[in-house]
Amino acid sequence: MKFKRQQATEDSINLTPLIDVVFLLLIFFMVSTTFTKETHLKVDLPQASGEPGVETPEQLDLLVAADGSYSINGQALVNREIGTLMAALERLSGGNREQPLTITADAKATHQAVVTAMDAAGQMGFVHLRIATRKPADNDADGTP
Repeated sequence: MKFKRQQATEDSINLTPLIDVVFLLLIFFMVSTTFTKETHLKVDLPQASGEPGVETPEQLDLLVAADGSYSINGQALVNREIGTLMAALERLSGGNREQPLTITADAKATHQAVVTAMDAAGQMGFVHLRIATRKPADNDADGTP
């Protein structure tokens, strides 16, 4: 006995190439998309009222000289190492991390020296960090003293 196959009368569309194109577009967009992780530095900025603040007796003043040397509350440190700086901060603060720390850097001090001072304070856990600046004079508009 001979059976006849029924032929499909409907025209079917092959979806395989369409799916391939969709996957290629998906891969293209996934590869070409850039994911950036932005880092933000959280800084506790003091409010300015127009008058200089009153210095508290327990405040630490860290001075960065033009040659990159450090002194804390007028006492010069023996070298420029971060370990020495951290030991001096520990000794003078007495372990009080809530104590305000003001970093005063010479305008000609290297950026690395200032960053090292900020890094030492951050590693030790000081939470009240200030950077001292000066107001520009009226005749100092072009940047010359």
